[in-house]
Amino acid sequence: MSFAGERATRSHSFVAALPAREAFALFEPEGERAWAQGWDPQYVHPRGGRAEAGMVFTTDHGGENTIWIMTRHEPAAGLVEYVRTTPGSRIATVMVQCAPLGPVRTRVTVIYVFTGLTEAGNANIRAMDDARFREFVEGWGRAISAMGK
Repeated sequence: MSFAGERATRSHSFVAALPAREAFALFEPEGERAWAQGWDPQYVHPRGGRAEAGMVFTTDHGGENTIWIMTRHEPAAGLVEYVRTTPGSRIATVMVQCAPLGPVRTRVTVIYVFTGLTEAGNANIRAMDDARFREFVEGWGRAISAMGK
């Protein structure tokens, strides 16, 4: 019997008490350092870590080494998208959309589409059910709210 990768789409939103432009910058690799504990992207291209479509970086976060490619970078639209691959486990697209709700409030919507590359990856995807994903993204919101406090 051949392997079949499982696929799951998860989406959740939270509101950040920031202007959309500032919120968006927090979802570029360098901006994420300000709120994501242990986040330390290593830039492959461009070496300086300038956010742009096509940039490539790696992370060793949460005990996993992951390769990231930024596929979309549209600051004016508040949209950034990545493809992330955790070898031997799973691949995912990650889209973050920052929509202004006013001068200092932004709705941040996070959408992951996971595909398992192995049985272990499939198990990881099943474990990241809707409730766990919601808590995962809400954790982002809490970390962003706690910045500078």
